[in-house]
Amino acid sequence: QVQLVESGGGLVQAGRSLRLSCTASATIFGSDVVGWYRQAPGKQRELVATITGGGSTIYADSVKGRFTLSRDNAKNTVYLQMSSLKPEDTAVYYCNAKFRRFIAPEYWGQGTQVTVSS
Repeated sequence: QVQLVESGGGLVQAGRSLRLSCTASATIFGSDVVGWYRQAPGKQRELVATITGGGSTIYADSVKGRFTLSRDNAKNTVYLQMSSLKPEDTAVYYCNAKFRRFIAPEYWGQGTQVTVSS
């Protein structure tokens, strides 16, 4: 079974930056997809951004221009660089991965809390 380990969450003031990391126990190939989701209290989980092993990215409108995804395939790691943070970015952030070669449809990390104070 693939394990996803998240790190980097914390408490920051609005306007500051934070970088989240997601490290997988399996190699991320070009066609594999890693995504970041978030869930705020009382709200449904939403997609923040996705990146393929080849580097193609998609961002939600709410974070476009502020958040940036990158990856280091050699380290099996995906990074979410969050800048110009807003209080509405406060949520638990989850890493999700889909591997083309595995039967399991997807894997999830445990989540990391991001709190942005005004």
